[in-house]
Amino acid sequence: MVTRVQRGVDVVFEAPRWSERWVLQDDVTMPETESHLLTTRLLMDVFVAWIARNRRDAKAGSNLALRWDHAHPKVGVDPDVYLVEPAPPDANLRSLRTWEKGHHAPRVAVEVVSRRTAKKDYGEGPAKYAASGTRELWIFDPEGYGRGATGEPWVLQVWRRSEAGEFRQVFAGDAPAYSEELGAWLVVTDGGTRLRVADDEAGERLWLTGEESERARAGAAEAEVARLRALLGE
Repeated sequence: MVTRVQRGVDVVFEAPRWSERWVLQDDVTMPETESHLLTTRLLMDVFVAWIARNRRDAKAGSNLALRWDHAHPKVGVDPDVYLVEPAPPDANLRSLRTWEKGHHAPRVAVEVVSRRTAKKDYGEGPAKYAASGTRELWIFDPEGYGRGATGEPWVLQVWRRSEAGEFRQVFAGDAPAYSEELGAWLVVTDGGTRLRVADDEAGERLWLTGEESERARAGAAEAEVARLRALLGE
């Protein structure tokens, strides 16, 4: 069951297990804009660095086919970014099949809305992730391409599965928003074009990518060298 929360009113509808419209075309790839690619790549790198930093048995990536219905194995969805924990057994997996041993639905799936995906991301997207068993879905729409049931596009939506199994829209609006699944805040940076994860609501303690962590360490080392040279000079 999917529950949509809008302006204080719960709108509940049944999510089907599958639909003919949800069949993935594996051999068809559609080019995305550079901004879309940069946004998804940044968030994926943040997840990868978080996994490595905390030594977690998890996997993060992009555009992995997520399938959940053994009776209809071509039905699925391909999240722009995903975080699966525990990690599937095959490191080179191209399709996550939740009925197979060692395969689990994502803890977090992310959709970055583009002009060509807006209808899908706002319309059937939440129902697909509800059916798949995904724990939490983030829908980021920095350009305002989508239209919600009440007319407006939202910069950010957060959908979360409750203990009772309901998939509920718990946030829709401007960031920041809280991710209960990760125990962290979702913030928007770079003039509204990038979605980041942070330890604080203000976004001052961002989760860094591996490259950003290396730059931070190098900067700290240079500052320490400069401090020691200043002391020697005195």
